[in-house]
Amino acid sequence: MGNICRSPMAEGVFRHLARQAGLEAVFDIESAGLGGWHLGEAPDERAQSVGRKHGIRIDGAAQQFLAVDFARFDLVLALDGEIERGLQRLAPSAAARAKIRYLRDFDPQVNHSRDVPDPYYGTTRHFEQVYELVDRSCRGLLLSLTTTATDAAD
Repeated sequence: MGNICRSPMAEGVFRHLARQAGLEAVFDIESAGLGGWHLGEAPDERAQSVGRKHGIRIDGAAQQFLAVDFARFDLVLALDGEIERGLQRLAPSAAARAKIRYLRDFDPQVNHSRDVPDPYYGTTRHFEQVYELVDRSCRGLLLSLTTTATDAAD
């Protein structure tokens, strides 16, 4: 919601995976929140700490997602149902709404919930659990995007 926990973690993980695959330049990777209460702040220290533990930089400054941002991106990923509903309300058109997906749509172990839980009020252990969900989902996302690109090239 505020772009200091889950979303910068997902941005950092996906950027890291894309870099490892030699594809970082192919993607425009950004994270943003729906709320503006943390604008300009660095990611939560617990998110940064978990990232460092896994060799991933979690950095940047919190920003707010705006309706005009739909025009800049082909895919807009929500981390939970509240965010997905907020993005749906914010979307200026049916084409913009069609760009919205859950990050966990790409998690091969997704169960009944596509939500990535917000660890803000939790402990470092909660941030580690979120990292695991985000890492699996980002790996699935990268595979999906590269498979789609390969299929389109054939």
